[in-house]
Amino acid sequence: MLLKSAKDFGKLIHDTRKLSNVTQKELAAASGTGIRFIGELEKGKPTCELDKALLVASMLGIKLQADLMMR
Repeated sequence: MLLKSAKDFGKLIHDTRKLSNVTQKELAAASGTGIRFIGELEKGKPTCELDKALLVASMLGIKLQADLMMR
């Protein structure tokens, strides 16, 4: 999946959480973040902290990879 924006990343987090049958509250507790953070992340808030966002993704089993595209 190609992620082009914070909204794309948020949708991935939301959809994966729902497929995993995990509530925002449960995900927040498991990742050491707050419910508000999870909600903002899922809505694609562009100023969410990267470290926390990556931790949440990892908690959901999402593996991120970056590819360098030379032009």
